[in-house]
Amino acid sequence: MRPRRGAVVAKHGPERVFEMFEVMAELEAMAGGLAARRHGESDKAAILAAVEQCQHAAEKNGTDQYYYENGIFHRAIYTASHSGFLEEQCVALQRRLRPYRRLQLRVRNRMKVSLAEHCEIVDAITAGDAQKARLLLRHHIAAVQGNRFGDLLATLRP
Repeated sequence: MRPRRGAVVAKHGPERVFEMFEVMAELEAMAGGLAARRHGESDKAAILAAVEQCQHAAEKNGTDQYYYENGIFHRAIYTASHSGFLEEQCVALQRRLRPYRRLQLRVRNRMKVSLAEHCEIVDAITAGDAQKARLLLRHHIAAVQGNRFGDLLATLRP
């Protein structure tokens, strides 16, 4: 937003979106690793509740609802990291990637795969396995880049 000039909408090319997902993967990995080490009981409860809501949305094949619940799940991990700065950066980049994250749910079986990945991530965090949580979250976000990013781009073509 620019004062007295209105809003400016940035258009990102595929390379820029790819770079943003690379950074998001690393930020999420860091948040997951810290969450595994630092989470408390209320954090654990929030993460478990969020993944349960993701599961309900997936069972109903509700991509819009799943997208919403997915955001809550990831934010619960950011909060559980107990790093305010990291949480702010994750939320800011997540906001910039919002349209692309939503579209990736259109890729065949992505919601089902995403939910399975969420469950593995939850297991790692609640077990306190920071290394595994980092690896799983990095893969969870980076997976959108490789083949799935190509699939996503293919679905966007007229």
